[in-house]
Amino acid sequence: MTGLALRLLRQRPASAIATLVALAGGVMILMTLAVFVQSALVFRPLPVQFAAADVVVAHRELTVTTKEFGDTTTTRVPLPEGTVPVGLADEIRAVPGVTDVRLVGAEGGVASAVEVQAPADAYGAIDRLARQAGVESYTGMDRGWAEQSDSIEARSFLLAAGSAFGGYVVLLIVGVAAGTIGLSVRHRRRDLALLRAVAATPRQARLLVVAEGVLVALVSAVLGVPAGLWSTHWVHHQLVTRGFLPADFPIVDAGVAAAAAVAVTVLVAASGAWIASRRIARIRPAEALGEAAIEPPRGGRIRLVSGLVTLAGGVTSLFFAAGLSGTAALATAVGMLYLLVVAVALLAPWINGLAARLMSPVLRTVWRAPGELAAANLRVNARGMSVVLSALVLAIGFGGSVWFLQDNLQRQTITQSRDGMLADRVLTAPHGISSTEVANVRQIPGVAAATGVRNTSVVVRVLDGAEPVVARAVDPSGLTSTIDVKVRDGSLAELTDGTIATSVLQASSSGWKVGETAEIWLADGTPVHPRVVAIYDRGLGFGDVLLPQERGVYDEMLVRTSGDVDHRLAAFGTVTDAGTVTGRLNRDLAISAWLNKLLITVLVGYSALAAGNAMVMAALARSRELAVLRLAGVTRRQVRRMVEAEQVGLLGTALTLGVAIAGMTLIAVVHALTGTLIPYVPPLGWAAVLGGATALALVTTILPVRRLLRTSPVRAAGARE
Repeated sequence: MTGLALRLLRQRPASAIATLVALAGGVMILMTLAVFVQSALVFRPLPVQFAAADVVVAHRELTVTTKEFGDTTTTRVPLPEGTVPVGLADEIRAVPGVTDVRLVGAEGGVASAVEVQAPADAYGAIDRLARQAGVESYTGMDRGWAEQSDSIEARSFLLAAGSAFGGYVVLLIVGVAAGTIGLSVRHRRRDLALLRAVAATPRQARLLVVAEGVLVALVSAVLGVPAGLWSTHWVHHQLVTRGFLPADFPIVDAGVAAAAAVAVTVLVAASGAWIASRRIARIRPAEALGEAAIEPPRGGRIRLVSGLVTLAGGVTSLFFAAGLSGTAALATAVGMLYLLVVAVALLAPWINGLAARLMSPVLRTVWRAPGELAAANLRVNARGMSVVLSALVLAIGFGGSVWFLQDNLQRQTITQSRDGMLADRVLTAPHGISSTEVANVRQIPGVAAATGVRNTSVVVRVLDGAEPVVARAVDPSGLTSTIDVKVRDGSLAELTDGTIATSVLQASSSGWKVGETAEIWLADGTPVHPRVVAIYDRGLGFGDVLLPQERGVYDEMLVRTSGDVDHRLAAFGTVTDAGTVTGRLNRDLAISAWLNKLLITVLVGYSALAAGNAMVMAALARSRELAVLRLAGVTRRQVRRMVEAEQVGLLGTALTLGVAIAGMTLIAVVHALTGTLIPYVPPLGWAAVLGGATALALVTTILPVRRLLRTSPVRAAGARE
């Protein structure tokens, strides 16, 4: 069986190469993703700061329990400023066997951690006391988790990125690889039908196709694994260079990831080949050649029903996204994007057929006889071009929504920060700025206002869990003279102890209104229930929550001046122009957006690869068809115009659906995040999308067809399909 599979593959180099490229790309992407996810999963921080302690008591994560509809969900959120009560140290000292307890960073009745010297039989008692105080105890190698390091943050980043995009990437690769293999099998249906006609059993036909798929998958590993090593090295270098990972974060050996990627690819290839071969294997030998003569125009009933149900879900999500706001609207809009893309993939045969009928008059009018032939080909090949339509819609839908979303967020954040910054100077110091220094700066002649600001975060409930959101602790005295957050409801004048101000997005997501009590956790894990006194619009520029802080240490001071006072401000720290700070924010946002755009590039690029593969395979499989047309009197020019008309019809359908899906998603998401109904699209953005799709069609279809037309029609007519 293997020898026959190899001979058949050599006879079909175009299909084999197309499948090989798709599978090799899948191996490369899966391998790179697996390396970083595995690195995060196996990472264990070594204790450095607490290496001499037997037990470390600290507060490094917050556990939030949510009950909805009888189900209980537990979410653990990292705490950047978790503290433990100083009084807990005395309780631990009383545990039999404890020889020493040392407070770390004790200030104001709390400490950042507690180092304990004790024998192993005292660990259980210490852990119980820690749990009663709402904190955690760490022993052995787990002591490293009690320390705050860049590597721990990097691990959380890798796990978050992997969980957010890993599933989508795997599903995309499975869909693309299976679709490419299925298209390859359909193009070879006459070969398989001939085998059935000479008494090959259904099982033998299926095993032959599966053997071909497995062979191509194994060869793809030879190309995909080295490519995966290169891409892993490149991505790691970029992550380190851009500050996502510390240079010393341990990256695991790629062997396990490579084996897993190859195993998944072989499984996908075998499954896709088995499914694609079912129809040919089911028919009777006497009917095999007749059944294979014409491509089936439609899919099965299960596919139709599934597509209609998915489409209904996408349309329903559209209405929900329009009526919701905040995080709920964002999640609904993203769900709508995936539902609509999947619906197009399922309904592609029927969409292609309907589009062919609708565009027939236009194609006949513009291209005349070649247009008539093009319309007929589009109708007949509606099912065969499903992979192309699905891949193009996916590429355009994702590229036109998620990619441009990053541009909108960056643009809105910078605009809000620039328009809301009333201060013209920003003062910073290596060890922070005290409230006393803020008061002294206010006394300088030429200083109109000064506000201390500490960058922090708070934890809020969201949907069925919890997550940290950006917050700023500010000195409320004279706050409205240094920043304008564009208050929509309430007043910042009421921002005192026991109150907060919040952005419109956060208020909508959490269901908060002015005068109501909010439930939040501070960055150190302390639960508080402040009263909401103001809701503002410029959350992207100034954080989702404003907390009052009249005393203590600030990260920076916003200063509004009415004269040249920089030389006097310099006595308190480094003075920076407010515009320069906004420029730094722009650069930081560009770095953050880079990662999302990289992941979207993978999705879009692989989808474009699938579309290109399918179009090349379809073009090269038309040798006999085009030769028969030429023998019947159709000129080379007419054949080229026919193919051009086909591509216009196919691209027109894909662009219409892709742009519609991208536009709806982008509008819904941008409106949920910024309140703006008209999203920003870079001037060359849609030109790049449209031009890229057009160039893809030219390279993958027009050029292969021109190559076929250089062959004598007599020779081509007698060649195998």
